[in-house]
Amino acid sequence: MTIHDLPAVNATLNGLSAVFLSLGFIFIKRGNKIAHRNCMISAFGMSVVFLACYLTYHVWLAVVLHQGPTRFLNPAWFRPIYLTILMTHTLLAAVIVPLILMTLNRARKQDFAAHKKIARWTWPLWMYVSVTGVVIYLLLYQIFPQR
Repeated sequence: MTIHDLPAVNATLNGLSAVFLSLGFIFIKRGNKIAHRNCMISAFGMSVVFLACYLTYHVWLAVVLHQGPTRFLNPAWFRPIYLTILMTHTLLAAVIVPLILMTLNRARKQDFAAHKKIARWTWPLWMYVSVTGVVIYLLLYQIFPQR
C-alpha cells in the first residue's frame, strides 16, 4: 500500500460509517439500544480513522510531494455539479464534528431526551457527509479520473 491508496481507503471508511449509521438507525427504531450504541460507536470510530487518513494523505501531498489536492477539471460540464457536492460536503463535515461530539456525550451521560433532540439533526447530516465522501471519491478517481 502506498500513500496514493489512501483516497480509496478513505472512501471505504466513509462507506463503512454510512453502513453503521444506517444499521444504528434501524436498531434504535426497533428498540435495540445496545446494537444502536455499538453501531454508532463504530460509525464514530470509522470517522476518526477516516480523518486521520485524510489528514495524512493531504499533509503528505503538500509536504513530501509538494502537490496540492487533486482538482476536478474534466468534463467541464460536470465541474459545477462536482464543486457543489464538494462544497456542501466540506461545509457539513466541519459542522458535523461538534454535533457528533455533543450527541455522543449526551448519550454517554444517559441524557437520552437531549440526545434524541440533537440526534435528529446529527444523523442526517453525518449520513450526508459519509455518503457524499464516497460520491466525491467515485467522481474524482473512478468515474471521471483526474490525471
